[in-house]
Amino acid sequence: MQFSFFGALGSILASSGFASFAEDPRSLIMIIIACVLLYMGIGKKFEPLLLVPIAFGMLLANLPLTGLLNAPVDGSSPGMLWVFYQGVQHAIYPSIIFLGIGAMTDFGPLIARPSSLLLGAAAQLGIFSAFLLALVLGFPGKVAAAIAIIGGADGPTSILVASRLAADYLPAIAIAAYSYMALVPIIQPPVIKLITTKKERLIRMEYEQKNISKTVRILFPIIITVVVGLVAPRSVALIGFLMFGNLIRECGVLRILSESAQKELPNLVTLLLGITVAAKMKAESFLDVNTLIILGLGLFAFIFDTVGGVMLAKL
Repeated sequence: MQFSFFGALGSILASSGFASFAEDPRSLIMIIIACVLLYMGIGKKFEPLLLVPIAFGMLLANLPLTGLLNAPVDGSSPGMLWVFYQGVQHAIYPSIIFLGIGAMTDFGPLIARPSSLLLGAAAQLGIFSAFLLALVLGFPGKVAAAIAIIGGADGPTSILVASRLAADYLPAIAIAAYSYMALVPIIQPPVIKLITTKKERLIRMEYEQKNISKTVRILFPIIITVVVGLVAPRSVALIGFLMFGNLIRECGVLRILSESAQKELPNLVTLLLGITVAAKMKAESFLDVNTLIILGLGLFAFIFDTVGGVMLAKL
């Protein structure tokens, strides 16, 4: 049998990812988008902690024939990204990240001045606006609520709400939430500049630190957990872990755990979360009308949250 170099080369190319690009060039488009995002994260330093893992996960997800996203079938081993994605699918990562956030957060200013909660409440304007707009566009109520929560600029919350209310839309909602969080330096400055004067932007707020007793600091996360757990039980998956992280910080007897919860733990989970959220950014699902509408609604919510918070602060 005569060997043909070009025949062998043709067979190799036909079974490679290059042939897949020829059949469906959308994956190539997604890879180009991923490279642009990598440039923005590395070259322009736009939220690299989020944008670089998301962009590289997007790159991995769109390379043809890798099997990284294959689910287990008949006892076969699943793809690695499929395994990692279970932490998103079942809202495991959000709870762990909130534990880390709680360990990093000093609630002293909030305890000393509870009225500052109003600023946070006003910053939810975009959530309610996007919810109503999503209903107008024909999304069911639960799906509209899950989409609107993107405006909270809180990826873990978006993932948890979507997993409970709109599981079929979880990939698109998670992608939108983390993409806009990563693009905060691009989205917010022009919006803030548009609704404020130069004089207002030059204001420097003075902060007078008040002494909060250790007892109050310890009781705060415990009381919040009990009250929120009774009022909104399903929120404990996030608020409970947030307050537990804060208790670790404030109790004073778990220094090593507190340091781990503030540094290594959230960094590791953020890395996994970023790369696995992007695992669903495949051409066939991302370049879809509903996904693009969700991205648009998320941007709308994000912008109006910024507007709401700034306008109340101006009052």
